[in-house]
Amino acid sequence: MTDAPSPARPRIRRGDARPALLDAALGVFRAKGYGGASVDDLCRAAGVTKGAFFHHFPSKEALAIAAADHFGRTADGLFADAPFRAAPRAADRVLGYVALRAALMQGPIESWTCYAGTLTQEVWASHPAIRQAAAAEILGHAARLEPDFAEALAEAGEDPAQAPGLSRHVQAVLQGAFVLAKAAGDPAPARESADHLLRHLSTRLRAEIPQIPSSA
Repeated sequence: MTDAPSPARPRIRRGDARPALLDAALGVFRAKGYGGASVDDLCRAAGVTKGAFFHHFPSKEALAIAAADHFGRTADGLFADAPFRAAPRAADRVLGYVALRAALMQGPIESWTCYAGTLTQEVWASHPAIRQAAAAEILGHAARLEPDFAEALAEAGEDPAQAPGLSRHVQAVLQGAFVLAKAAGDPAPARESADHLLRHLSTRLRAEIPQIPSSA
């Protein structure tokens, strides 16, 4: 976790303050942690004044909660528009999803690890409202993937009722991969975990592993 000050951005127009703060929260909290990030850090990164901050959010906790929903909507939009969504077989869509997650595992670690997972690890006991918001995003994301998992299991001759558990398991592996990357200070262990996950799913769903691009 870095102690470096958050980079400042040019001041923005009044009407753009809320979205700028939401975007800034994703980067600042992932880089510095909830406890390590100050309102000043968030304002500096967003290019807004403290007055603008407190006009939109009564507290740092309120921003962290709102940013969880913002993160979830942004991630869902990324995956909904990804090329793998056009695959006719559900197994290929499942494997394409994991391959895209692996392809994103590069560059600064705070730029691609999970916002909701990061906050959950830090404040699950001390800030229950943040934990609940993070859980809604992590578990909600897994639930939205369940139809593809159910169809893929059925294609492979397995019980589609296992889809909820398998979808959550995939998220558990990815969250663990993020922790490994943070511990090592290197994306390589995370990509390795994603590769093992792809091999497991490929065998279970009887589908070929898609190539992981060097950049997303």
